Amino acid sequence: MNFKEIKELIKLAGESNLSEIKLKEKDFELTIKTDKYQKISNSSFVSAAPQMIASPAPQAPAAAAAAPVEAKAAPAAAEKEEGSTAGLLEVKSPIVGTFYRSSSPEKDPFVKVGDSIDVGSVVCIVEAMKLFNEIESEVSGKIVKVLLDDSSPVEYDQVLFLVDPKG
Repeated sequence: MNFKEIKELIKLAGESNLSEIKLKEKDFELTIKTDKYQKISNSSFVSAAPQMIASPAPQAPAAAAAAPVEAKAAPAAAEKEEGSTAGLLEVKSPIVGTFYRSSSPEKDPFVKVGDSIDVGSVVCIVEAMKLFNEIESEVSGKIVKVLLDDSSPVEYDQVLFLVDPKG
């Protein structure tokens, strides 16, 4: 599941009458609780705004996810997408920040779909706290897909590029 899909789920949860959404996919678990969520224990707890809690889940099949009917289409779409990415390697962000494909708006991107890269090749820049960090590939192959738009926010360990190691 990518960052845009998570943002869309948070937005939909906030606009709906749902109080909580739980989604599990392989080793990824996502729980979104809206302001309608209320948990009673020793003291009452009511969340004031949509919250997101993501953590690795125990190895459980995606079909076992306890999610509302509206969210059940997501695992099926993820399985479909996962089949098309089988055998591809991922280039992930080592830091949180803003993703840039080139060093300046006037310059060409570091890499484009179809480009071959080696271990250590600079593939993009992630700006964090006014520092521009060149992100180097840890894999070799051919760029198959760029998963983010220029100037997009990026999370730690978020997939930036898909690479075909045979390319």
